[in-house]
This record gives sequence, C-alpha cells and structure tokens, in this order.
Amino acid sequence: MISDKNGRVSTVSEGKKRMVKELALMMQRNRTVLLASSKGLPGMQFHEIKKKLRGVAELKVAKKSTVSKAIEATEKGALQNLKNYLQADYVLLFSDIEPFELSGMLMDFQSSRRAKMGDIAPEDIEVEPGPTELVAGPAISELSDVGLKVKVTNGKLEIIKGATVAKKGEPIKANVASVLGKLNISPMKVGFIPIAAYDAKDDRVYAEIVIDKVGTLEGVKEMIRKALGFAISVKYPTEKTIKYFIAKAGREEKIMKDIITAKEGV
Repeated sequence: MISDKNGRVSTVSEGKKRMVKELALMMQRNRTVLLASSKGLPGMQFHEIKKKLRGVAELKVAKKSTVSKAIEATEKGALQNLKNYLQADYVLLFSDIEPFELSGMLMDFQSSRRAKMGDIAPEDIEVEPGPTELVAGPAISELSDVGLKVKVTNGKLEIIKGATVAKKGEPIKANVASVLGKLNISPMKVGFIPIAAYDAKDDRVYAEIVIDKVGTLEGVKEMIRKALGFAISVKYPTEKTIKYFIAKAGREEKIMKDIITAKEGV
C-alpha cells in the first residue's frame, strides 16, 4: 500500500510492482530508451516490426503511470524528462545502439497507407500536375473542390495545376482523403514513429528524432552544389574546381587566338 500527497491510500498490485522494477532495470542497463508512437498500427504489422528488431531492441508496452514510476525509480536526472513525452498508444524500445541509429531503423520499417478523414497530416501533402486514370464526370468537381485545376485529355482527367491539399499537423478532411484515395496517393506512414529517446552515454533526452534519410540526402546534395558554385566564384582551387578552371582557360585561350588572328588579317 502507498499514500499519495493528500494522504489517500491505494493498493499497488504485485504485477505492477514487478513491471516497474523490470522497466527500471532495463532503463539502467541499456544505452537507449526510445519512446515511439504505435497509433493506428495493426497488430500484424506490430509483431512483424518486433520480429525485425529481434537482437537489436527489446519492446515493452506498459501504462503511462507504470512507466513514470519506473523512470522515477532509476533516479537518473535527465531520464526524468522522458516523462514529458508519454502519450497514448506508445511503445518503449530498449537497445545498446545509439538513439538516432535506432530511430533510422524504425523509419526504414515503416509502410504507407491511404489517408482517412481525421488523420493528422505527417507533412504537407501536395498533389503534383500530371495525367490521371480518372474519367471525366463527378471527379472533376471533386478535384476542383480541393484546389486542383484539371482538364480532360483523351477522356481522362489531367491535373494541370497542383496544390497543397493538407498542411502538416492538420486533420485531413473527408473530401481530401477521398481525392487522395482516387489518385492512389498514400501519404500516411504506418509503423513505430519515434517521439523521443534517452541516451545514457550523453545522459540526455532527445526529441524530434525522426530521421528523414531521403530528405537529408537531398539536402546534402544541394549543399554540395552550392559549395561548388561558391568555390568557383571565389576561384578556390580543389580537385572538383580545377577542371572547371582549366576548361575556362582553354575557352579563353581560343577566344584570344581568334581575336589575334582577326587583327592580323586586317
């Protein structure tokens, strides 16, 4: 039996005590304690991901109050911050690999599904211009209602001007979900979505740990392109820029020869 701050007495079951102790020990023994959302994840996919993580991470599901007590029992200062991210429909993952690597693995295990009314858009959902398999008819007004401009090409609808049909973090409307389904666009991610993680090595809780590998790679490529342009503009010699400088010198030499030849021929 325990008493709360108001002096009320409650009974804690032996099962809950064992779970609190087990979770606390796992939090102390593992480098990473990662909190991930499992909202909307079907049971079959839950077990499939669990199987893929075998030998890498151990999964536990427990009530918020149980996890909070386990965190408190560890007496780790920074770990206490993880309580701020506890929410409905979540799992705990325990691992010895670092948090961002584990987060990246979870993102790799995700799959896509169609949007339903009320789903929260994970990112801005954009519909690009292009042909569709939709025939002319009621679909014209349905696509127009979500901001798309269309025309009929060979009996099929073609989107001539796209639009952002849902903003990140906002609920998806019924008409938007219907249009996305008809266009075979599946914007929703199904899997364990990383929320926050504690790293025992750094003694720190990290939020915003979702790893967008494709976006990050494109960002790096863009930075490389900009860096190359800048290096050329300031005439900085490197293995990448020297080829450009040599080619430019060759072009300038040819221009000078043509000028000299033209003058001599006068």
